[in-house]
Amino acid sequence: MSVAEPRKIVLFRHAKADWPQVSDHDRPLAERGRKDAAVAGRALAGTGIPFDLALCSGAVRTRETWKLAVPELAHRPKTVYEERAYEASPGELIALLNEIPDDVRHVILIGHNPGMHGVADILAGESDGDARERMRRRGFPAAGFAVLAYDGSWKGLEPGTATLTDYWEPSE
Repeated sequence: MSVAEPRKIVLFRHAKADWPQVSDHDRPLAERGRKDAAVAGRALAGTGIPFDLALCSGAVRTRETWKLAVPELAHRPKTVYEERAYEASPGELIALLNEIPDDVRHVILIGHNPGMHGVADILAGESDGDARERMRRRGFPAAGFAVLAYDGSWKGLEPGTATLTDYWEPSE
């Protein structure tokens, strides 16, 4: 099934987390992470992508990142907190994306590395401009995101079927 305008997938890594004496799942954002999450939200708004769905890992740092980024968007998408996105491999993340109903056009997945970087690299059969090189340069830092375009049904999303159209990371 092909669609007139490509679907958009944004893979958004959580912002910088703190290291208090709590479980990894319960780590909150650091002060810098809170600032970068809002900046990333403005950059996400600048893409102009009208997200229909946000899939967010259930970890504290991903939920906090999304709560700070989403107010910057013109439209707040439906958000689903998905525990399977926590510590997920690229294959597990692609399987999550494969479950999205086809009436959803544009999705943002808020998660963790190395999964975010891995799935962006695996899905992108092609890349516009220097987006792939910019993504690889620093290894997909905290609060960074990749934008992919994809033609077809979510069930058909597999390695190499998307195009990496943009990559963004916060400045130092």
